[in-house]
Amino acid sequence: NVTANITLAAGAAPVMLGAVEDAAAMTRHAQALVLNCGTLSVDSVEAMLAAGQAANENNIPVVLDPVAVGSTPFRTDMILKILRQVQCTVIRGNSSEMGFLAGKGDRPRGVDAQPDDHLNSAVLDRERSELATKLARKYTAIAAITGQRDYVSDGNSVAYIDNGHPILTAVTGTGCMATSVIAAWTAAAKDPFLATLGALAAYGVAAEMAAEKADGPGTFQAHLFDAVYNLNAEQLRHNLKISVNMEV
Repeated sequence: NVTANITLAAGAAPVMLGAVEDAAAMTRHAQALVLNCGTLSVDSVEAMLAAGQAANENNIPVVLDPVAVGSTPFRTDMILKILRQVQCTVIRGNSSEMGFLAGKGDRPRGVDAQPDDHLNSAVLDRERSELATKLARKYTAIAAITGQRDYVSDGNSVAYIDNGHPILTAVTGTGCMATSVIAAWTAAAKDPFLATLGALAAYGVAAEMAAEKADGPGTFQAHLFDAVYNLNAEQLRHNLKISVNMEV
């Protein structure tokens, strides 16, 4: 529900499907495909594979959200199977998920990101930059690590995005919503690296605007939908916090 609604708010038209019989035919009509691994089953993975392969055949960008990869053997096997059989355009995850995919061996505590408050910022920047670059090169995809600061790499450069608000971590599904916003931008832009940057920055700016009006997590979610829906170019330019490191 929340991913469909944020997709609408971002100006795109969502179609949610899970039947393998429907996946390939519906995907051929799409401009971008999200593979969200939040609620996996054998059948849903088969549908994802069919949709992903149809997207690859038709040059449709694929955005993967490897939710809680590494937390259980089944979930890990299924997500790695998707990565082997589908060429992803963008992979977005939190630091635990992306660290596991990079081979760090960290076991995610669940679907939520772990806090970064205890880490030195310089050390964190170096580790996350190297991680994003490694993943981008490993999977020939844009790698986006989201958290207090977002790190996006195309394998040659890394961009940092400092837009967002801590209350995002108090609402389930905000990471999945970010993935859907990335897909909406990727559908409309030729460059997936720039699309991912723009999407995460816009989502972060909207979160900042929503937090100013919210009284807590419940009202924040409603204001987030409104902020994404009403965000304009002037607001985005005025609040944008992006920096790029070309040396990786």
